[in-house]
Amino acid sequence: MSTLLTRRKLITGLGLGGSSLMLSGCDPLGSSPKFEEMVLSSGNWLSYRVHRLIGSDALAPEYSASEMSPVFRTNGNTMPDSADYQRMASENFANWQLQVDGLVSTPKSYSLAELRNMPARSQITRHDCVEGWSAIGKWTGVPLALLLGEVGLKPQARYLVFHCADTFGLGTKYYESIDLVDGYHPQTIIAYGMNDEVLSVGHGAPIRLRVERQLGYKHAKYVMRIEAAADLASIGLGKGGFWEDSSGYDWYAGI
Repeated sequence: MSTLLTRRKLITGLGLGGSSLMLSGCDPLGSSPKFEEMVLSSGNWLSYRVHRLIGSDALAPEYSASEMSPVFRTNGNTMPDSADYQRMASENFANWQLQVDGLVSTPKSYSLAELRNMPARSQITRHDCVEGWSAIGKWTGVPLALLLGEVGLKPQARYLVFHCADTFGLGTKYYESIDLVDGYHPQTIIAYGMNDEVLSVGHGAPIRLRVERQLGYKHAKYVMRIEAAADLASIGLGKGGFWEDSSGYDWYAGI
């Protein structure tokens, strides 16, 4: 088990004195008015700032194969109700494409085969769900930083928005977002494999986001498009994600 200092332990140690963190060492993203309105006023600023103090490259704990959970439950949607998605699934996603666009210099689309032929990273990590359960699994995929390098982010880009195929029956496509610090983190991958097998539909096929330093609802499944954006105000209700908009979840879900 890793002895890495966790966000929760550090918060406990900081106590009320942690309020000074908001006033010192702020990066341009953390000091922007839109960011403060979305994150700082929502009460999760301490989580965000502590992770940034730990370091942008601090790693989530990784585990051995012997520690993998015998059962890794599915959660949330397990089959999008989109007819287009179901058709692509029936074709083993042979005609599926991932779009990477928005504030980029060279928008690109990738087939599943192209993603699988790119340099890959595998990691065995613990998935922590906001509902209170955890499981350890192995994920394989393309480092998101590699895709960002190919498309070239424009200077105005501050966030990455993941547009998905599922709707939760509400007519609004699921979406999530992260900032560029997490986007370039070495453990942030676009996963197409799980436990040395092809990612299953129940777990988000053909690809899902793995952003290992955050809670499970940030790990968007059924990703169809990655959009680089300057802000989140025009996406959904502007709070950064489906559950953030609909249920008041924190935008930054660091663990």
